[in-house]
Amino acid sequence: MDFKQIGEVASALLTQFGLKLIGAILLWIVGQKLIELGVKLLKRAFKRQNVEPTLINYLLNITGVTLRIVLIVAILGFFGIETTSFAALLAAAGVAIGAAWGGLLANFAAGAFLIIFRPFNVGDFITAAGVTGTVTEIGLFTTSINTPDNVLTIVGNNKIFADNIQNFSFNPYRRVDLLAQLSHDVDHNQAITLLKARISQIANVLNNPAPDVEIFTFNLAGPVLAVRPYCSNDHYWQVYFDTNKAIRETFGEAGYPVPEQRYTVNGSSGDSAQPIIPTSSEIG
Repeated sequence: MDFKQIGEVASALLTQFGLKLIGAILLWIVGQKLIELGVKLLKRAFKRQNVEPTLINYLLNITGVTLRIVLIVAILGFFGIETTSFAALLAAAGVAIGAAWGGLLANFAAGAFLIIFRPFNVGDFITAAGVTGTVTEIGLFTTSINTPDNVLTIVGNNKIFADNIQNFSFNPYRRVDLLAQLSHDVDHNQAITLLKARISQIANVLNNPAPDVEIFTFNLAGPVLAVRPYCSNDHYWQVYFDTNKAIRETFGEAGYPVPEQRYTVNGSSGDSAQPIIPTSSEIG
């Protein structure tokens, strides 16, 4: 046995394999840089064409994944592996993965439908799958929603697509719903007039449609007013809190009494019923 000859052959094979390995690593690094450059150029082109940000992110994700798969196949071909066999193997693996990860593919399909039907876009304020907040990204499998308390929530696309979706940003304005309790002794027409005038002066409250102030219901304390100003979605909470302040300040300046629950007790020994106002200790 000629160990010298074996050593020379082994050295040649290792050298050849090492060179191929180094070439494959260089090919991967260069390919990754080219893919990143291509994705950036594609993103700029989409932005110049004023394509929706939602659609841009989705297309860039698909393009990046596809190009990386092509790069892996090219590297395997560089090593001399038959790529047609690899393609068949990849397809078979895809079927197996699809059977095992049906939920993941369902999220992918739902993401495609979200892009096609566009129930919402990036930047919209929505409620979907029980989560309320601003959409920051629609990905291949998940959608990122930033809630009002600044918590990033990742939701599966299939869960969103299968549930009801409320898009608060779709319409140019929305309604703020509040209630104002009046005492029995207060003239409700005067209260309605005062509130309408005060609410119309709140910043960012729309004049068209004008704020609605009407009797909503009645309870033991008196009539309850429905107070409904309109504003854009961006100013919702500012109008909400300012309207609450306006109700408090308007009723206080008008000198309205504090609403108290009243009911009548009929006694067996008395000839007439007397109105009773319960004390806090009696209520408790």
